[in-house]
Amino acid sequence: MIKVFVAGHKGMVGSAIVRQLQQRDDIELILRNRAELNLLNQQAVSDFFKEESIDQVYLAAAKVGGIVGNNTYPADFIYENLMIQCNIIHAAHLTNIDNLLFLGSSCIYPKFASQPMAESALLTGTLEPTNEPYAVAKIAGIKLCESYNRQYGRNYRSVMPTNLYGPNDNFHPENSHVIPALIRRFHEAKLNNLSEVIAWGSGRPMREFLHVDDMAAASIFVMDLAQETYDENTQPMLSQINVGTGTDCTIRELVETVAKVVQFKGNILFDSTKPDGAPRKLMNVERLKDLGWEYTINLEDGLTQSYQWFLENQDNFRK
Repeated sequence: MIKVFVAGHKGMVGSAIVRQLQQRDDIELILRNRAELNLLNQQAVSDFFKEESIDQVYLAAAKVGGIVGNNTYPADFIYENLMIQCNIIHAAHLTNIDNLLFLGSSCIYPKFASQPMAESALLTGTLEPTNEPYAVAKIAGIKLCESYNRQYGRNYRSVMPTNLYGPNDNFHPENSHVIPALIRRFHEAKLNNLSEVIAWGSGRPMREFLHVDDMAAASIFVMDLAQETYDENTQPMLSQINVGTGTDCTIRELVETVAKVVQFKGNILFDSTKPDGAPRKLMNVERLKDLGWEYTINLEDGLTQSYQWFLENQDNFRK
């Protein structure tokens, strides 16, 4: 029996990993919520790892937020993420755990990275200023894993997801990401019989989206890769693996697909006076494809599942 600790099991990615690992009969899950284990407390984390006989760690815990949160609380974002990562990775090493998977973010890549963004783009340019503290923390997480591998022969791996969506997403009206925000806006417009919905920007920028269940499957796939296979397809100082679909769509296409899924029948207007952001953000996923994994959930099917989950849980999103 493999004893697996999933840090951040209440979050969108962590809960998806737990759902999939629960289907296996060779896994014993070790889970702790925030009240039971404060991941910012080094002593508490150290004691926890000493008490449990853990075989594998999925490090999905993180302080996350949108542009407003990153801009308003930059110190919180860099401090909390650094502490969580350092505490868990170091405790895993001290208790002789060889297998750990660290989950990062596509924001680690430079603001003006060539598209699609390959793993080799890391540390080649300036980061997006609005989330630089968060991105620096995530880069540090990758380098922590690589450093313990180099110095101590550990098998600590990193995966970098593109934009994720799905069950347990954040549907808060003010600080959610684009897909949950659109689902909620079109749903409320439908309920209130509104004749139109206004979307920010021109609709021309292109974005890539991955269902969180695919992200969980990719994470488990990378964790389970044979050491020889992993080493052949990565580099000691450039070891992170991008996870995405390798395809993108315009924001206009996304908006129209969400409206279709929600069955909003009114007009959609695009307010081009509002900012567009980067023209394109697409991940190069050739490294992961070469290893043998590709996504399975297309965007419309994934949005349909997400909307159904929202309908079943919407009482939790009331103001």
